[in-house]
Amino acid sequence: MFRPSMTRYAMAGELSIAYQTVGEGPIDLIFVPGMVTQLEYLHEFPSYDEFLEGLSHFARVVTFDKSGQGLSDRSFGAPSLEQRMDDIRAIMDDIGTKRCVLLGGSEGCPIASLFAATFPTKVSHLILFGGFARFTAVDGYPYMRSEDDMIGRMETMAKHWGTGELAIRGWLPSSLCNPDAVQRFATLERLTCSPGALRTMYRQNMMIDVRPVLPGVKVPTLVLHRARDALVPLENGQYLARNIPDARLIVYEDAIDHLIFAGDIGQIVNDIQSFVTGSIADASIGTRVLATVLFTDIVRSTSRAAEIGDTAWRSLLSEHDDCCRKTVTRHRGFLVKTTGDGILATFDGPGRAIKATLEVRERMASFGIPIRAGLHTGEIELLPGDVAGIAVHAAARVMSQAEAGEVLVSRVVKDLVAGGGFDLVEKGRFDLKGLPEAWDLYAVAIRKNL
Repeated sequence: MFRPSMTRYAMAGELSIAYQTVGEGPIDLIFVPGMVTQLEYLHEFPSYDEFLEGLSHFARVVTFDKSGQGLSDRSFGAPSLEQRMDDIRAIMDDIGTKRCVLLGGSEGCPIASLFAATFPTKVSHLILFGGFARFTAVDGYPYMRSEDDMIGRMETMAKHWGTGELAIRGWLPSSLCNPDAVQRFATLERLTCSPGALRTMYRQNMMIDVRPVLPGVKVPTLVLHRARDALVPLENGQYLARNIPDARLIVYEDAIDHLIFAGDIGQIVNDIQSFVTGSIADASIGTRVLATVLFTDIVRSTSRAAEIGDTAWRSLLSEHDDCCRKTVTRHRGFLVKTTGDGILATFDGPGRAIKATLEVRERMASFGIPIRAGLHTGEIELLPGDVAGIAVHAAARVMSQAEAGEVLVSRVVKDLVAGGGFDLVEKGRFDLKGLPEAWDLYAVAIRKNL
């Protein structure tokens, strides 16, 4: 039986942030809501509970009211994006989690994106539904209403706020002909904020522009958007997917509603679960996810084995495998398999992959054993006990160009770890067997303050 926890409060500075939890899964998923929210009254919408229940099958789901809305404290003036990032941090501290999945909806998308870029170690996956990078249109971003149009919309919305008759046309138009649903939405509006607070919120939102932040989002990202979203056009989701490195886009034809808990909820939940866990209920085939793939190889292993003898070589390989397994795990990676004189591993972040590789290299060098390594980030297919895909082949080909003691990475990895303290030296352009075009490769030269 679906049953959320009682409402609790986390302290974000001097503000109390109301939140609930649903489910007891091994993953913490925090839903960052949009403009219309009151976490207790939302349960009056059956589709909302259906959505949360679906997510709760694989995660502990956290819902909350952002500062300035619903059951959370009002601040002086409109809460900034920084304050709303603090809302998330406060909840994570209160529930005792150090890393979570962030699911943003509408206005929650720029907040979640900024949090993921600022605190990448706290976010394992980022999911954006019906989102945007900027709230108003400007040159180079024509996908939303102009500022003047948005101000006019704000005034019209404020005049009708609390009736449900206008806002529902954008947020939940599939329920427009259902009088009971309109009345529920009217109550939700009133419980979210007052008309004056709505105006303040709109003006604050008109300052939202996270376009410069998007290239700095380094966590696996899934962008979900409805093709006929009545409030935020699809071009906004397409922009997010283009500008967040390696983000994946799924477009739905199921409805015109802007809110996530409408349309084909089962499909949306399955897509989220597949992205986060690598599987869905009833899935029997491999699933594709974004990962950083690492291949390592002991240099001149055959001649080294001949030099020291079989017994000593087996002991050395055992030390090597144990070192790799512990180091990969410590950096939240997954050791897929050993290859006799090397390893294949995957990571959900390229920075952690590089750090793990450098530790393995240093450890094995202390035994007088040089290794070489290659890393590439891309989409892989998860198989029972193995991984597959072009990204796996690419990482192997990158490694093949490395010399003894060298760690090489592809341009994708280089771009994703920009600003991470790694000194990456251009190695040159290489034709990699079986892969199109020439590849720019970079050597990890120095590790700075990692």
